[in-house]
Amino acid sequence: MKKPCIEADLVLTLIPLLESTDQEMLLHAGRAIGRICYDNRDLQEELVKVGVISSLVRILTDYAESEPLVHVDLLALCNLADLDTAKEALSKTKVAEQLVKQLRRAENHERLEIIFEVLQALAENDALKVQLVEAGVQEVLSDILLRLQGNSQAEDTCIVKAASDLIVSLFSSHLSHLLGFSSSLDGNCIRMVQVGVIHQLLDLLEKHVESGDVSVQHAALSALRNLAIPVVNKVQMLEEGVAERIQALLRSEMPPVQFKLLGTLRMLADGQADAAEILGQDPMLLNRLVQWCDVKDHAGVRGEANRLLASILRHNRSQVRVIVQEAQGVKLLVSMTTSEHAALQNEALNALAIASAIDLGIFHLKDLMEHESQLVQSLHRLLQDDNTTPEVKYNSMGLLCSLLNSEDKIKETLEQLCSHSNANVVKEAAATLQVLKGEPPH
Repeated sequence: MKKPCIEADLVLTLIPLLESTDQEMLLHAGRAIGRICYDNRDLQEELVKVGVISSLVRILTDYAESEPLVHVDLLALCNLADLDTAKEALSKTKVAEQLVKQLRRAENHERLEIIFEVLQALAENDALKVQLVEAGVQEVLSDILLRLQGNSQAEDTCIVKAASDLIVSLFSSHLSHLLGFSSSLDGNCIRMVQVGVIHQLLDLLEKHVESGDVSVQHAALSALRNLAIPVVNKVQMLEEGVAERIQALLRSEMPPVQFKLLGTLRMLADGQADAAEILGQDPMLLNRLVQWCDVKDHAGVRGEANRLLASILRHNRSQVRVIVQEAQGVKLLVSMTTSEHAALQNEALNALAIASAIDLGIFHLKDLMEHESQLVQSLHRLLQDDNTTPEVKYNSMGLLCSLLNSEDKIKETLEQLCSHSNANVVKEAAATLQVLKGEPPH
């Protein structure tokens, strides 16, 4: 029956009825329009063009307590929300406020699912994202997640996933940010931080640490990471103690959480010397980083850990001692020199140059020497390889110079070890001294 209704232009005849104050008339007109236009993109575009969006928002506002009308209205919005023209029209209304109100009062799973579907579509629009956040959608999502925390029913699990996905969508970032291009979303992220979203996300995150709800933790961390992209946000987030609160999750043994945690911390430290210095002064973090840098079964965690450690080293040279001494990271730094990423190679080379130039003590000097052969081979390859960047070649030669300059200190330390109480240590020290002096070993 759809075809004759369309051919008779029945939809255009029904649309004026949406301005009626008779609830029965609104209900039946809305149902009729919805059924005729269902799955017909051309007709849906025509509806938007003739101004149906403003009628739908008005009904949602004026009859917010009428369950049947709200249901029909939400279904209509659900069908139209995927259209860019509909999103644009909705961004000029107060639909965000009304949807958040309906989300807050929704009591059954079916109603929640419909609202989430509409919100997920609207979250693709930058202007609507900000309007939803300003309307407090994140607070309602947090309440819903808290209410359903620990529930194992399939329906509840679906709602938790939908709420978590929506959090990620609301605070998602365009690729242009990662490439360094400006975008309107920068301003949106800044405004979101200004209205206090950060602490709401952190509260949500901390409430779900103990429950082990990975999807919620993953969503909150994704949102925090994306909000940390604009430089002005990094400063504010650090001042508000975001890094310290996130580090409470360091005890997590779940790779998805570890991956997002490291990504968030790295984004905070990106280009921020103060942030890298703060992170670099946490021995627990440095120890976990060294462990994660060597994790075998999760490449994402390993990659993020290496990048974060490189960032800390770049801005916090004084922490090389901690990484080498307390976290026993010499092997890691030598391994990083073989990375396919020039940035990681550079930071590893610089850190090793510092390590070779400072007094690391007998044990750690031995540790450095144990890996010297591998390090020299790595430096040789980097210098020979035509694909090695000029900066990496420069730093490779700098490390070689640093190692050569530290030779006198090494000889001095080895001479002291020749008087060690352990005979094996004395023997090894004497043999090493002979090699350094160019004498044939006995």
